[in-house]
Amino acid sequence: MESIQAIKQRFGIIGNDAKLNRSIEKAIQVSPTDISVLVTGESGVGKESIPKIIHQLSHRKHGKYIAVNCGAIPEGTIDSELFGHEKGAFTGATSTRSGYFEVADGGTIFLDEVGELPLTTQVRLLRVLENGEFIKVGSSKVQKTDVRIVAATNVNMFEAIKKEKFREDLYYRLSTVEINLPPLRERKEDIHLLFRKFASDFALKYKMPTIKLTDDAVNLLIKFRWNGNIRQLRNVAEQVSVLEQNRTINGITLQHYLPNTGSNLPAVVNNTKSESDFSSEREILYKVLFDMKSDLNDLKKLTMELMKKGSDSDVQKANEHLIEKIYGEDKEEKFDTTIEDLEVLALGEHREETTEDTSELEDKYHFAEEIEEEETLSLHDKELELIKKSLERHSGKRKLAAAELGISERTLYRKIKQFDL
Repeated sequence: MESIQAIKQRFGIIGNDAKLNRSIEKAIQVSPTDISVLVTGESGVGKESIPKIIHQLSHRKHGKYIAVNCGAIPEGTIDSELFGHEKGAFTGATSTRSGYFEVADGGTIFLDEVGELPLTTQVRLLRVLENGEFIKVGSSKVQKTDVRIVAATNVNMFEAIKKEKFREDLYYRLSTVEINLPPLRERKEDIHLLFRKFASDFALKYKMPTIKLTDDAVNLLIKFRWNGNIRQLRNVAEQVSVLEQNRTINGITLQHYLPNTGSNLPAVVNNTKSESDFSSEREILYKVLFDMKSDLNDLKKLTMELMKKGSDSDVQKANEHLIEKIYGEDKEEKFDTTIEDLEVLALGEHREETTEDTSELEDKYHFAEEIEEEETLSLHDKELELIKKSLERHSGKRKLAAAELGISERTLYRKIKQFDL
């Protein structure tokens, strides 16, 4: 059995982190067997290296090795890609096609981003894992295959199972052995080592001197979070190698190539409401108030007519009919809120917000003055008087009057026509 160091050199793996070494050691140990392996870890940590190690150290190394990115294949064609299809199985199927499981018979299939598989495909995959059987799309013939499956995902599988996006039974079949690769931020001693390797590779590729980092640049490199892991580090090394004329890179220069670290801090959420929000709420309350006024006027008119003409039972039936119209089927709900209370709510909705806001609203609409008027004064008269006063104050300018009343100009125009002002 090859040593961990020999495997690193053979597959181009850089780093001496203990967690990385343990992952490689597990891959070496499971490679002679046929058990399924699930490789987990964040995006960009190099999960694709593990299935290559497993395949090359197994008795299947002379068989085919096929890597499939499950997240890159459209849902409608993934079954055909993996299991094949018969001629005429669907539109465009002009000939019979062999899928990856048929082609890789005797070899290894690496299913990258396995967490993105559709549920229907997961059922088919489970059957392959359990008894090595699959059926082509559009066929009824059961076929056998002998493949080693190594899967990888950056998805939290337990969360996916909880949300019913991934089958629990399939997860346990895939993860007979689970190999987790650590993120780059947990391999701080390897970061500069990797950067130097990438810088050397790009110097050869672009035929230019290798870039070198000063001490402050190295410290910045190590302290950075690297959410994109090795892939992100490689991209930064390539950018610096190509764009910088000076081949010695200090911390200030390197900072320009790193995303703003402040973006990792929690965001401050502004919970304060704008004045436009208050105006919108006030207009909604006005609408509720006016609708209820209309329903109550209908109730009063019909009740008065029936009291003059009809019997007590007729009055009772009419009341029940209108109450059902206003409140729906819940006839037991009591109407305890008075129109005066609703007007207080409409005009003084934000009284509890600040004392200053309450005073301003009362001055603007003469709210306190209206509450103290005689109880016999109807809502119709109050509404009419408010509109008249506002129009007089603004010399008949509807836009200014509507803004003061907290209603739209269109609503005010309708009220002017309704009251024949």
